[in-house]
Formats: sequence, structure tokens, C-alpha cells
Amino acid sequence: MECIEWSDFQKVDIRVGTIVDVADFPEARRPAYKLHIDLGPDLGIKKSSAQITELYNKEALLGKQVLAVVNFPPKQVGPIMSECLVTGLHRPDGSVVLSTVDLALPNGSKLA
Repeated sequence: MECIEWSDFQKVDIRVGTIVDVADFPEARRPAYKLHIDLGPDLGIKKSSAQITELYNKEALLGKQVLAVVNFPPKQVGPIMSECLVTGLHRPDGSVVLSTVDLALPNGSKLA
């Protein structure tokens, strides 16, 4: 494992946001959803995609608060421009469990 400095960690801007829209993403190479995430008044609603169809259905995702990296440059993912990176952790079978919060927070709250 490579160690990083505290200053490296401080460069990563991770915020909480609420998923406000979920759509199928049939153009993706692997099954995925298109997400719109409300990251609060300063950042607004950002688009992302996530390969989380194995564990989550669209209805369960609506209203869920997730942690997202908001200071990566936008990245073209098929026909959409991903504006943030939704974080998650891989289970042994390869499926992704979203990083969430256990109590509601205002959208845009920054990871401390």
C-alpha cells in the first residue's frame, strides 16, 4: 500500500448528495444507471453513471444520499458527460455497495 500525505487527501472533495433521478443506461458496456445527484446550492445537480444494477433498483435509489467526488474533471462515459464520481465498495462477487451516510445531511456537506 502506498502512503499519501495529508495534503494529498485534502485535495479530494467528497460531498454528500441526494439522488433525484435515475434512468437506465442501455448504451453502457456493463449494466449501469444514469444518475442525477443534488449536491446542494453551491454545486447544483450533477450527472454521473454507476454500475450498481446488481444490488439496487431505480426505485430504491431515488432519495438515497451518497458520497461523491466532485472535483475530478468531467469524463465522457458513452453518450453522457459524468460530472462527479459516486463512491462505493466492491463486494467479493464484484458488485458495488454505495458509500452512504447513516443520518441525513444537507446536500453538499463535505467529508470531514
